[in-house]
Amino acid sequence: MSDELVLYTHPMSRGRIARWMMEELGQPYRAEIVGYGEPMKGAAYRAINPMGKVPALVHGGTVVTECAAICAYLADAFPQAGLAPAPGDRRRGPYYRWLFFAAGPVEAAVSSKAFGLAAPPEAARSLGYGSYADTIDTLEQAVSQGEYLAGDRFSAADVYVGSQILWGLQFGTIEKRPAFEAYGGRLAARPAARRAREIDDALMAQMQKAG
Repeated sequence: MSDELVLYTHPMSRGRIARWMMEELGQPYRAEIVGYGEPMKGAAYRAINPMGKVPALVHGGTVVTECAAICAYLADAFPQAGLAPAPGDRRRGPYYRWLFFAAGPVEAAVSSKAFGLAAPPEAARSLGYGSYADTIDTLEQAVSQGEYLAGDRFSAADVYVGSQILWGLQFGTIEKRPAFEAYGGRLAARPAARRAREIDDALMAQMQKAG
């Protein structure tokens, strides 16, 4: 069975997060661009991801969807890249904590606010993210404790959380706070982050030119 890494993505999607992770990984991979509409919702692609969404990763016979899961899977599948604390390392606690905090409370709170779906204050205790304000304040604390989320070393958690912050700052769904801008700026300057942006931006330009 082939161990080829295949990333199913679209340059105007959360697939940009997975692309950045692939570039940080330093392993050869193939990217399959899946168009919106029928290509993404059709039977062929739904056989890979029944949700009809990108990104999806196929590694040999293993299929992984959801950006946070893709980041965590790749970090563990290729430990030589040093993108996750080793099992037993105490830094694995904050690594998992903030990776999944961003995948759960941050994603839910930011999306709800962006679409005007914020719950009333009395419903906060029934929601996983509580309130948008509490979620953003907690996120600010997380990125203010050090250069990276899992101590002094960049990890897959920074790819995912950093992408959420950079995206939110760009589209105004996350408040511009000094801690967010400093953290996001550090991560955006990484060579792998720049490569990933250049690849997806070039693909976007090609699509726009093609009409």
